[in-house]
Amino acid sequence: MHHTFALFCYRLVLLLLLPIVLLLLVARSKNHPEYRQRLNERLGWLKTPFSPNGIVIHAASVGEVIALKAYIEKILQTQPELPVTVTTFTPTGSAQVNKLFANRVQHCYLPLDIWPCTWLFLNALKPKALVLMETELWPNLIAQCQARNIGLQLINGRLSDHSMKSYRKLNWLITPCLQRFDKILTQSDDNRENFLRLGALPERCLVSGNLKYDIQLSDEVIAKAQALKNMVPETRKVWLVASTHPGDEELVLSSFKALKQQHEALLLVLVPRHPERFTQVYEYSVEQGFNTIKRSEKLTVENHHDIWLIDTLGELLALCDLADIVAMGGSFSTIGGHNPLEPALFKKAIVVGHDMSNFKQVMAQLISAGGIKQLSTTSRSSFAQVVEQLTLEVNDLLADHQARLTLGQHAYQVVQANQGASELSAQALRSLLATKQ
Repeated sequence: MHHTFALFCYRLVLLLLLPIVLLLLVARSKNHPEYRQRLNERLGWLKTPFSPNGIVIHAASVGEVIALKAYIEKILQTQPELPVTVTTFTPTGSAQVNKLFANRVQHCYLPLDIWPCTWLFLNALKPKALVLMETELWPNLIAQCQARNIGLQLINGRLSDHSMKSYRKLNWLITPCLQRFDKILTQSDDNRENFLRLGALPERCLVSGNLKYDIQLSDEVIAKAQALKNMVPETRKVWLVASTHPGDEELVLSSFKALKQQHEALLLVLVPRHPERFTQVYEYSVEQGFNTIKRSEKLTVENHHDIWLIDTLGELLALCDLADIVAMGGSFSTIGGHNPLEPALFKKAIVVGHDMSNFKQVMAQLISAGGIKQLSTTSRSSFAQVVEQLTLEVNDLLADHQARLTLGQHAYQVVQANQGASELSAQALRSLLATKQ
């Protein structure tokens, strides 16, 4: 009764908040018009008919869509009779679905987790199963799926110690949510343990590995990588800093300034994580005295250019190929870092900051294999200390070609040794579907 009342309160609060949520979407669309498009889908109303009685797979944004690619391909191959609907939350994720799968899957936004919206969505699609990823827990949608006998699978389950602190405060809502899943497949033992501590049922919670190891280089990515390489002089050494957040650029540009004194031909390729920061980062780079060009200008990089700012979407993976060294943004503060496996797939030397808490298992394996350099600075280290150590690590790698090759090769071996989570997750879904017939 307690859990039923908690769910009722959750539904009521979100329903009351609906006007505010819509206003926030409209406000965000001021700079990003795509956020006010397809608002009907955010409310669960699908204008065009979708084929029902299939599988719904949710990937929040671009990174999740890419990580799910191998899994979705296996579902399309082994369950060709079932329509597959891939949902996202962001416009960039939506574009990635269309790019990777075109008309082989159905696509729409996942509606807001508000009772009338999810009711409309489920009525339109009538899925046999809903697949969520990592920590995508939507209590209302999940409860409605269980009530309709729709199979529930959580794959690539990830629950960091940091997230545990927040979720424990919501035990009354999260525990029954977890217990509604037919299967929870986690990235690692420590992630499984955290799910169990939050109340997941042990017999339904298994370790399957990390889907993100199952990335592959498509012909399109290889072609894109070559095209990007052709835009940079062969004489330039390249330092790619991927998925930067506020504060990262100040740190990286301070380090870059020092590195340029010894490596005049060094090119910094800077990729801000969020499109709304492109202009701000460009202006900051120019203010710091660097000759900066934008990728959107489609200009070839010349020897006098210092920074190539990537203000386009969907090119980060291909950019890894032209780099000599890759640093992951979000790892120098408290963001938790970003996926180091993409540069590892290209056998690149990778450098990260102190906080890679979003990738604990991946980091443990890369460090054990000698496939990554992590700064020994901590959150308490001063700005100057972090700049000094980052400069030192990058400088040592720039000066030692063999060290870069060895680091990259070891990282690549970790990726190859850990593939297979997509197949295990797909097998688990096939078994689940068999029980729902």
